[in-house]
Amino acid sequence: MKILVMNGSPTAESRTRGIAEYAANVLQEKGVEVTFFDAGKDRLPLYTGDTAEQENEAVQKLIQAADEAQGFFICTPEYHNGMSGALKNALDFLTGNQFKNKPVVITAAAGGGKGGINALNNLRTVMRGLYSLVIADQFVADPIHFNDERELTEELATLRVNSLIDQLVDLTKLVSSNSKN
Repeated sequence: MKILVMNGSPTAESRTRGIAEYAANVLQEKGVEVTFFDAGKDRLPLYTGDTAEQENEAVQKLIQAADEAQGFFICTPEYHNGMSGALKNALDFLTGNQFKNKPVVITAAAGGGKGGINALNNLRTVMRGLYSLVIADQFVADPIHFNDERELTEELATLRVNSLIDQLVDLTKLVSSNSKN
């Protein structure tokens, strides 16, 4: 099984990356092959639809990883009640061909309070537009869920993410086995 974990935060000091790295580690511990896309490190050009953009090394890496993925674990910060522009830009380079009938977990890092839900609603809408199977359960992390190094450490938060990972692995197995028949 191959899962693409996506950190949609472009910032260097990102709690969103903390969720993505935690998820990647847990998936690997379960024997899942993980590919990691990090909007803060795998810098993409601004999507314009120009076919020359497909020659960009980071774009090619992202497309290949999405083509090979059987499922996705996507993390976004909430910026102005929506997903990050960097994540949306990355998704714009992909198509329904990469996502159709593939399970997706969505999570968000919020600044606190009741943040994050609008970013997840926004992301869920985009993922449905790409024909993915977005898992109904989702997770929003607040600053209290992280240590000073922006690692996801709070017990209830890690339990929630572990539950999402279990759902992703189970659904990915089910969908993958049915697609072979």
